Amino acid sequence: MNPYAVTRQLEDALCIYTGAPYACALNSCTAALLLAVQWCDRHEIGRPMTGVNIPRRTYVSVPCAIKLAGCFPTWRDEDWRGQYQLRPFPIMDSARRFTSHMYRPNQFQCVSFAAAKILGAEQGGAILHDNAEADAWFRRMRFDGRTEGVDPLEDTFDLVAHHCIMIPSIAATLLVRLHHLPKVNADLPHYEYPDLSKHKAFA
Repeated sequence: MNPYAVTRQLEDALCIYTGAPYACALNSCTAALLLAVQWCDRHEIGRPMTGVNIPRRTYVSVPCAIKLAGCFPTWRDEDWRGQYQLRPFPIMDSARRFTSHMYRPNQFQCVSFAAAKILGAEQGGAILHDNAEADAWFRRMRFDGRTEGVDPLEDTFDLVAHHCIMIPSIAATLLVRLHHLPKVNADLPHYEYPDLSKHKAFA
């Protein structure tokens, strides 16, 4: 019995609910953003010449993910609600939005399942997208560079990857909660984040 089969079930359910062709479940929205930035930077999808541009008022893990992906944040003033773009990449930080049919083509929409979010558990996130090549890469990058279903003694390692898989118990909880979630959900209310551009870590 594969204990991670429930994660695949959740991913299938997320695709049906949001309209995304692919969903890659992770342990956080931060991990989703990190992998999405790495993918876009690696494949020069809107490759930034001056950095990855985000609102100066957002959650602190977003510029952390950008820097850990090998890029750097630049700032803009934006009174955003629900989601915003990590420009020039086709990446959306959608941590404060989760509703049916929310997916838009050619985007990497990063959603959060943290406790205070619309579909909340103890932790969790996902990348909603429509790129088959990226999906295969995300699945290896979240799992130490391993190939799903292959014993480490038989696997081939050619990626320096992360360990940010969603554990089965979280996937099972989210699957049940998604079944009971309304089809239409308003964005989470506005939150007054600090101005991160003023902090030493992101100078």
